[in-house]
Amino acid sequence: MSQVLDTPPPTTAPPDVDLAALAARHGLAVSGARPTLREYVRQLWDRRHFITAFSTAKLTAQYSQAKLGQLWQIMNPLLNAAVYFLIFGVLLGSRDGVPDYVPFLVTGVFIWTFTQSSILTGTRAISGNLGLVRALHFPRAALPISFCLQQLQQLLFSMGALVVIVLAFGVPVAASWLLAVPALALQFVFNAGVSMIMARVGAKTPDIAQLMPFVLRTWMYTSGVMWSIDHLLTKHPDWPSWVGPVLQANPPAVYIDLMRFALIDTFQGSQLPPHVWALATGWALLAGVGGFIYFWKAEETYGRG
Repeated sequence: MSQVLDTPPPTTAPPDVDLAALAARHGLAVSGARPTLREYVRQLWDRRHFITAFSTAKLTAQYSQAKLGQLWQIMNPLLNAAVYFLIFGVLLGSRDGVPDYVPFLVTGVFIWTFTQSSILTGTRAISGNLGLVRALHFPRAALPISFCLQQLQQLLFSMGALVVIVLAFGVPVAASWLLAVPALALQFVFNAGVSMIMARVGAKTPDIAQLMPFVLRTWMYTSGVMWSIDHLLTKHPDWPSWVGPVLQANPPAVYIDLMRFALIDTFQGSQLPPHVWALATGWALLAGVGGFIYFWKAEETYGRG
């Protein structure tokens, strides 16, 4: 009993001490506190090497257990394109009236897969990497951005097969192919923005990852991946006037059509929606900037609970 009585009571700060000022005087800060937006951007830039190395490592490990290895990066979208060609091109007749349908279809599948995979991996970016989030201190936006960069690397790896297919079907090399670079850059910004939005949603509600494949499949069917929006609208002049602009302004459809316009000489500018580059830039800025700010606002909550 005497030992208990002799133990000094725990020390506490006097009630009149300003704890915030005391912490500031000793250079202390709240662990995991959300930095300012400018500071957050600076931290991301400082970790750019981590982002690129992480995305490359993920890409290398993706098919490390498969015997064909990295060839699956090309084979997966090509097999999807073959299935869509059989179902939509042959059985449903979507290729009728569409010149160079195979390059048209393969381009659509490759570009759509870039968006689809970026969103799917972004949805699990936080919830699927809680060990990393809780163990290390870094701006959490690095995760969805690195996953989008991984999908971009995979797309660039697969573009070799796309070029071979385009040339094999008699499409000539043209200066318009250079337009693929800004089109892909804008699509990457759009994908990264949507990925960050879904990363925040998925961090709070992990079950959303089970729903996203169905949402994305529906989105794909409205994005002109397997069929020409322009050709479809011509076949259905009785449709309400708002249907055409909505389908053409659909973000994945915009980026798919821009890539088709860049690579396929029979895909004419008349098939593009009005002010298509402004539209592509607007979607990229809206999703990229808006998604980044939306994700940043919940920075303190990731990995908790």
